[in-house]
This record gives sequence, C-alpha cells and structure tokens, in this order.
Amino acid sequence: MRKYFITGLLILVPLAITAWVLNLVIGTMDQSLLIVPERWQPRTLIGFDIPGLGTMLTVLIVFLTGLLTNNLVGNYVVKLWERLLQRIPVVSSLYGSVKQVSDTLFSSSGNAFRKAVLVPYPHQNSWTIAFLTGTPGGDVKNHLVGDYVSVYVPTTPNPTSGFFLMMARKDVVELDMSVDTALKYIVSMGVVAPDAPPANEAASK
Repeated sequence: MRKYFITGLLILVPLAITAWVLNLVIGTMDQSLLIVPERWQPRTLIGFDIPGLGTMLTVLIVFLTGLLTNNLVGNYVVKLWERLLQRIPVVSSLYGSVKQVSDTLFSSSGNAFRKAVLVPYPHQNSWTIAFLTGTPGGDVKNHLVGDYVSVYVPTTPNPTSGFFLMMARKDVVELDMSVDTALKYIVSMGVVAPDAPPANEAASK
C-alpha cells in the first residue's frame, strides 16, 4: 500500500500544483474584466462568469498595445505619456526603475538571462547555477580590477529570489544548457537533471 500511495502522489501532486498555478494565473488575469462596463460583463449578459475570458482580454490588450505602439504615432504617444509620468515625484522614480528592468529582461536585443553559467558559490569548493545579467557599470566598475561579469544566483526551489553577484569572468563557466533547462534543474533541487551533451561536443570543448 505504501508503494501505491507514493506512486499516486507522484502522479497527482504535479497535476495538482499545475492546476493550482494555472487557476491562480487565470484568476488574476480575469480581473481585467473589471475594466469592462458592468452591463457588458458575462455575469450581466448570460448570468454567470466565463473562466478564461479575462485572460483572453488581457492577451488581446497586450497584443494591441504592442501593435499600436510599433509605429511613429504610437511611439510618440508613449513618449508623451512617459514624460508626463516623469514629472510626478514618486511615480517617476518607481516607473523609471521598473521600465529599465523590464526593458533589460524582455527586450529582444538584451542579453539578460540569455546564458546559464556555473559559478563558485557560496565558497570556492562548491558550485551552483547562475544566469548572466550583464557587466558591472557606474562607479562600481572603477573599483573592480580585471574583467568582471554580473550574475544572478537564484534560490531553490523559488528562483524568483536570489543574489546579485559580480564575479571575475575567469571564474564563470558557461554551460551548454538552455535557460529553461537550468531553471527546471534549480526548481527541482537537482532531481530533474538535464541530459548530458553529446560526447563529440563535450570533447571539442
């Protein structure tokens, strides 16, 4: 019975967690229906809510925003809006910081989180997986002697928290591993090990 119980857990726990996460994401995105006038909402029109409708609306809004701003007129409107936000004391600093981070992470021309690396952490005799985020800048660069890179070391099993480190490039080993594979490896606490690269590729490195 213990064997069957554990087998059942191995099947049902991933399904339950996946369903919980999807329900949380869809439920959050469905809140976008609040911007729709009440008389046009599903509960008013047909008497009940339609799960996922707000998610579709959110995706549509994001797509249309990108479509409209990807031209001269839309780009000009966005710049005017940003200038307005920059004149509001508290909002300007918050919006500027968030926009700078989002541009770095989501821009197609950016290099943040494009490469998984192996770094010595928390000491020289132990190693962990990290992600390249760029190179040190500002006055920090003036105090670092040599070639340094910036890396983000995520925690396990929650990779959304972690540590920002600046390390010598010679101590950072680039991995033949995609970012998605590295994240799975981290979240699983090493249980879901990635496949080893082919022997001929490993020998050529």
